[in-house]
Amino acid sequence: MIEQVAIAFEHKDYKTAAKLLKQLQKESPENPWVQYYLGRLHEVSQKRQDAEKIYRQLLRDTRNAKIVTLARQGLRRLQEIELEERQRAISQAKSEPNNTELGVLVLEPLSTEMKIEASRKFAQIMQLDPYTARLLLPSRGWRLYRTGQVRELKFYGKQLQQAGIPCFWATIVQIQQIQVYQVKHFQASTPQATVVCRNEVNQLGSLTFDWSEVTARVVGLLPIFEQVVDVDARRKLEWKIQTQDYAQFCDLHIPGRRCILRLYDNGYEFQQGLEIIPQASQNTIRINWNSLSSWIDQQLPQVKIWSDFTFFADTTLDQTEMLSHIKSHIDLFRREQTNWDSAFHLYSGLVFVK
Repeated sequence: MIEQVAIAFEHKDYKTAAKLLKQLQKESPENPWVQYYLGRLHEVSQKRQDAEKIYRQLLRDTRNAKIVTLARQGLRRLQEIELEERQRAISQAKSEPNNTELGVLVLEPLSTEMKIEASRKFAQIMQLDPYTARLLLPSRGWRLYRTGQVRELKFYGKQLQQAGIPCFWATIVQIQQIQVYQVKHFQASTPQATVVCRNEVNQLGSLTFDWSEVTARVVGLLPIFEQVVDVDARRKLEWKIQTQDYAQFCDLHIPGRRCILRLYDNGYEFQQGLEIIPQASQNTIRINWNSLSSWIDQQLPQVKIWSDFTFFADTTLDQTEMLSHIKSHIDLFRREQTNWDSAFHLYSGLVFVK
């Protein structure tokens, strides 16, 4: 009967093949030839996942060299069909007139248990080897995976989401449209909060809001670089750029007003406005900042704090071309250009638009 099944497949008489296989499954369900032709039937019926499952099982369980070869050929056919369909879909996505803006595709963290299965799917979708795919999937914070036209990123992002791999995409224009106010100090906290702040063109003003309007809080450390004298291997003096300190930042997101209130340790006027920190003039900046942070904690006990900026920055800093399109809205004194400031604003902006 197996020979009859083979003849039916040669003549593309899949109806007869299906009828014969139904009977064979009852009589010899474990027969590897029955399993192979069942995989072929799934393949021609467009049930590719079922076909792939059978082919892989045959590769694991059978020692018949002929069946192993045929199963490998079946897997190769499935991969070629999938690759062809993906390339066709990518070409179609690229040809769409809309969504040509520059964007980013961000991978979200996965648990260790989920990474095993997710890395296989990720490798398949992005045409990577499984080892590289596993390394790229983050376990802790966000990873900036790819930049480019958002229509292509959206295509990949939807495939990843359908495969259970958490990710999202956003355009640089979305980040650019967020208003940022540099907070100088709090003027009041009840019944509403009022901050004295500067806008993008450095105009001083004030903004009053309800604490309930704040939906997220983003904190991060930005390195401060200085030139220092060091001794090289030949015991000669040389100038080096090293991290000497860190500036602490805190963004309060108010999406209802499309704005971010940005505070940072050296820019906050601790001795002005609302007295949050007693004896602020006698404390160090770090003590004052820690006290301010604790006070904000009390005002926003339910608001999520996003604090994985450093991990995100490690995956972002080499994206110089993309970061050049992002105004940082950060006023730190820099002796040399750095991508850290734009990376922080990108991170905060992605939290905002997501």
